[in-house]
Amino acid sequence: MTMKLTGKTAFITGGTGHLGEKIALEFAANGADVIFTYNTNSEKADDLCRRIEAAGGKAMSVKMDVTSEKSVAEGVAAAAGRFGRIDILVNNAGITQVMPLPLIEAEDWDETFSVNVKGCFLVTKEVARLMIGANAGGAIINMGSVAGLRMLEVPVHYAASKAAIHGFTFALARELTRYKIRVNCIAPGLLEGGVGANIAKKQYDDFIAHCSAGRPGKPEEVAKLAVFLASDDASYINSQILVCDGGL
Repeated sequence: MTMKLTGKTAFITGGTGHLGEKIALEFAANGADVIFTYNTNSEKADDLCRRIEAAGGKAMSVKMDVTSEKSVAEGVAAAAGRFGRIDILVNNAGITQVMPLPLIEAEDWDETFSVNVKGCFLVTKEVARLMIGANAGGAIINMGSVAGLRMLEVPVHYAASKAAIHGFTFALARELTRYKIRVNCIAPGLLEGGVGANIAKKQYDDFIAHCSAGRPGKPEEVAKLAVFLASDDASYINSQILVCDGGL
């Protein structure tokens, strides 16, 4: 098997989440040194490091609050101090709350945007500085959602935060072009496990009825797409939202 990311160092936020774990494992399987963040689940972070290292890879977990500028700066600095460089950033950390608009409080809106949007901004700012300083190009992959692209029955604050990530991707790609840093976004549809495990049966059935694949996606499928976008195979792909939803 050709390892697409040999010699690269990847920084993945939300690495102990259902999707983040699969991304970390897939990047390691493709030869990347992997740094991933976690917020509270240190046991799962330690286990993920062990699994990557047992397979012959290199891994580092970083406890990080992506909404804290201080925490982000310290975490990225620690990662750079160990590996010397970061070639790939995957902004995967995110949250959602399943509730209708009348029940969403201002605090709920602020928390969702703080993690999903502000967190993406803070981490990207720190990592982009390293990439620019290294003058070796790079790849940034943001995790959006079809919730920010389609008329779907999803929480409005979550959909709005993911639409913000799409706009962030376009503007950032334009700004970082001069440094040969590519910026793309993956917009998954309903995935097995993770957030998808908490949706109502009515919403699940509606997705399956309108999805040409007739099933939810697998997080591994999104992880493989992220590997492709991070690799030299995608060197001519920039400022794109790649939808991975089975065909809605």
